[in-house]
Amino acid sequence: MLELSHVKMRYPASKTYALNDVSLKIEKGEFVFIVGSSGSGKTTLIKLLLKELDPTSGKIKVADTDYSKLKRKNIPKIRRKIGVVFQNFRLLKDRTVYENVAFAQRVIETPSRYIRRQVPAMLTLVGLADKYKSFPKQLSGGEQQRVALARALVNKPEILLADEPTGNLDPKNSWEIMRLLEDVNKKGTTVVVVTHNKEIVNMMKKRVITLKHGEIISDEQKGGYIDED
Repeated sequence: MLELSHVKMRYPASKTYALNDVSLKIEKGEFVFIVGSSGSGKTTLIKLLLKELDPTSGKIKVADTDYSKLKRKNIPKIRRKIGVVFQNFRLLKDRTVYENVAFAQRVIETPSRYIRRQVPAMLTLVGLADKYKSFPKQLSGGEQQRVALARALVNKPEILLADEPTGNLDPKNSWEIMRLLEDVNKKGTTVVVVTHNKEIVNMMKKRVITLKHGEIISDEQKGGYIDED
């Protein structure tokens, strides 16, 4: 499902590698945490998986697609298989909850009859069916993140990447988001969560991959958060 083989990534202005000889494999249906301190390479890893960056060397495969052979015109097609949730929600402030979720489908030219059916279903899944006419500023942080999650899931991606999805949330809302991610995973979606939240990582007992200075220092099934400093 996701595979990196001896991947190195060095930015043009840097003398050091953001990722250094990273190899990992995440199977279909797994739930995996990626952890590590700032500068460990987590953000670079997400950008590589989204094909926002190309590695300096090594190979990346996502959903059976070899990125080294992927033509630029086909990048949007592979990205449709990947849902993404960010720390800062990235909602369109001038559009309602319904319109924010529907936007993800309109971008790929989904017929209106499907949008009218799928958007309410997603909002029901995240517990926001009654907020469909609300604007982002009328929602709490937890509700905004649930809208972002609905938007990421509405096109039924094979993979969900969540980059610090609880970073701006209080503990109660953080756990609600994690429960939703776990529910999504149980339905078959591969979930990869980048996080600093030690409590969540330690409580959920999922696979944990720890990065430090661009290298994997630990990869444990049902692992915990390693303080690598």
